[in-house]
Amino acid sequence: MSPVERVRAAYRRIEQVDRPEIWIDLRPEADVLAEAAALARSGLPLRGKLVAVKGNIDVAGLPTTAGCPDYAYQPEADAPVVARLRAAGALVLGTTNLDQFATGLVGTRSPYGAVRNAVDPGYVSGGSSSGSAVAVALGIADLALGTDTAGSGRVPAAFNGIVGLKPTPGLLPTEGVVPACASIDCVSLFARTVEEASFALTCLAEPAQVHTGRFRLGVPSPDQLGPLAPGWAEAFDAAVADYAAAGAEVTTVDISAFLEAAQLLYGGAFVAERYTAVGEFIDTHPGAVDPVVRSIIGPARDIPAHRLFADQVTLAGLRAEALAALAGVDALLVPTTTEHPTLAEVAADPVAVNARLGRFTNSTNLFGLSALAVPAGSVAGRPFGVMFLGAPHDDLKLAALAGLRPSGIPIVVVGAHLRGQPLNHELTSRGGRFVSAVSTAAAYRLYALDTVPPKPGLVRVASGGVPVAAEVWELPPKGFGEFVAGIPAPLAIGKLELADGRSVSGFLCEPVATEGAEDISAKGGWLAHLGVR
Repeated sequence: MSPVERVRAAYRRIEQVDRPEIWIDLRPEADVLAEAAALARSGLPLRGKLVAVKGNIDVAGLPTTAGCPDYAYQPEADAPVVARLRAAGALVLGTTNLDQFATGLVGTRSPYGAVRNAVDPGYVSGGSSSGSAVAVALGIADLALGTDTAGSGRVPAAFNGIVGLKPTPGLLPTEGVVPACASIDCVSLFARTVEEASFALTCLAEPAQVHTGRFRLGVPSPDQLGPLAPGWAEAFDAAVADYAAAGAEVTTVDISAFLEAAQLLYGGAFVAERYTAVGEFIDTHPGAVDPVVRSIIGPARDIPAHRLFADQVTLAGLRAEALAALAGVDALLVPTTTEHPTLAEVAADPVAVNARLGRFTNSTNLFGLSALAVPAGSVAGRPFGVMFLGAPHDDLKLAALAGLRPSGIPIVVVGAHLRGQPLNHELTSRGGRFVSAVSTAAAYRLYALDTVPPKPGLVRVASGGVPVAAEVWELPPKGFGEFVAGIPAPLAIGKLELADGRSVSGFLCEPVATEGAEDISAKGGWLAHLGVR
């Protein structure tokens, strides 16, 4: 797709998914189209890539709210990291919703509404970079900026089945970012693949280059993993086995220092830095602040200085232990988080649930480490993710390590194979995993075929096409071959063009089979035709 076509597809996708809670301020389509047209012949590395920007990062022309309307200010210029993206050819769509003042891992602490999960709307999206993650997961944006102090760029990636790259602290500038804990804040990147995330990082900074050769991967002992959601320990074991099968040498590493330091971020004196950032505003505008956020930041004003110095001594010792543990491996592999709560579970116990989610992520920036969260299958139909932790400036090494895991073959489904539909088992029984909800390019018509069970037929047309809601699944090579071999006429597998410009194998229908069939294109998708959602 050209940059102009990609922009048009993105705004159609925004209408199709109907998730207004993703955005705080969405730029007018005409403005983004004008910028896209100017890029038509450029050779810039990120030419036409669409970017969503977390609402605590300055974007010229849009208010910076940090999730609090009364706090909003008009920035005079883009934050440097946004300016670098634009200079590389990226187009900014708008600013996204977040846990207010970047305080939370759930994505529900916002006056703009709770950001629902991209895969299952009854579950949280994860925070605080909730809107940015969901914009990428739903195929609206190609890349997104988040921030990550305690896991805010990694937990949402895990919950929505995408990649979250948290660079080494200091690698990307944090000027023009409303601080959470200024000394350890990071700007993070969301993308749908490791390759896209790491390439974007190289366009924004100069990360250290990766070595080649066999990787040594550290994993915790089962008792140090602690309580995990049902099925997650097995999913983690499967991911470890995949990396071992791909050639990584796996060894057990003591992660006690990581777990102990994780408790310090909110349970110690370091939370006082959050009060330094926005405490005065909270004290003078208590009614404008989310009650949970206020309860976390407000009391930090009373933490005595001697506690901070004591915690700094403790942290220094723990950091030495953690770096020693990492010295024997190329990276540590852990589950990104511990569970995936529903919106109702977070509402019932917001602080305790949030605290559990940061078990593996809270210590990373206190130690100054690099980190990368990647998808690793699904459990109970929802994404499961793992996280690589590496020494400072090992950002690209982590990307290379993550790339060892054999990836499946993507396939696009539009009807009876969608989640919850009668033929979905034909994917899951062959090792298929859900990747993301997407939309086709506006080049297709959809028909209701007279089959048992009912199925739609997707046909590419020369004109008059519309975008059609779809899902991307991933199958292992053997399962893909078996699945394709069993597809009956008039359906077939061909290349489908998606709204984000990708070309992926998926279901198409012989045009002759649609003669006399009901044209349901105006519904926008098979589930809408069925009235399912």
